[in-house]
Amino acid sequence: MTYYLFDMIAALCFFSCWAGYSRFARIKAKTSNCIAKCMHQHRIHWMNQLVGREVRVAEAALLANLERNITFFASTTMLVLAGVLTLFAQVERLESVIASIPLTAPPEHLLIQLKLTLLAFIFVMAFFQFTWSMRQYGFLNVMIGATPVDKSGTNKPLQDYALQMARVQDRAAHAYNYGLRSYYFAMAVLCGFFHPLLFIAASVVVVYTLYRREFKSKAVVAITAGMQILDAEQLAQDKSRA
Repeated sequence: MTYYLFDMIAALCFFSCWAGYSRFARIKAKTSNCIAKCMHQHRIHWMNQLVGREVRVAEAALLANLERNITFFASTTMLVLAGVLTLFAQVERLESVIASIPLTAPPEHLLIQLKLTLLAFIFVMAFFQFTWSMRQYGFLNVMIGATPVDKSGTNKPLQDYALQMARVQDRAAHAYNYGLRSYYFAMAVLCGFFHPLLFIAASVVVVYTLYRREFKSKAVVAITAGMQILDAEQLAQDKSRA
């Protein structure tokens, strides 16, 4: 009963970490610079530049590269999910492997099945996110194909259209990011097979890792500086046109 209680507490901590960080990241992104916020500004600049170009081969190549990355994760997720489902037929063998590792909690048949179910659920959700991201990039390709050319950069409706394209791309990137987060938290669930305390520690470490990378990494500093440079350049161009 003690380990059942520990596992319940660990599962509650896990879901709290995942849901809490997702909410925290959305709120904090509105008031501070982070990867999501700064990349959205970069996408707006990109789409504004796209409107003024007649030849858009570079955009097609860049978007194709992004879609390849997402396709890789979507197909990999299906393979991982197949492996997790296969483990349901090997629960006894999995229990013996866990029991042979020092300092692990005694494996319980029901708990092992519940944790496998949680893993399967996580990777199903990750697959949905990756495929939704792929579809949204497909929508963006259609919007780019329909974009007229405005070399003057003064057409207000086309500027609004560029903003809508940036928003579609932003939603596709968010779906991709949510899928990647699922992989991070799946690593925490793997630790839960060995000990509830390790499950709790892994959940906290995943949250800390995500926070550092999305809000405090050197990449965030560089992306933020680049965003500020592009904003200043855009402001200077708007003043020169006026």
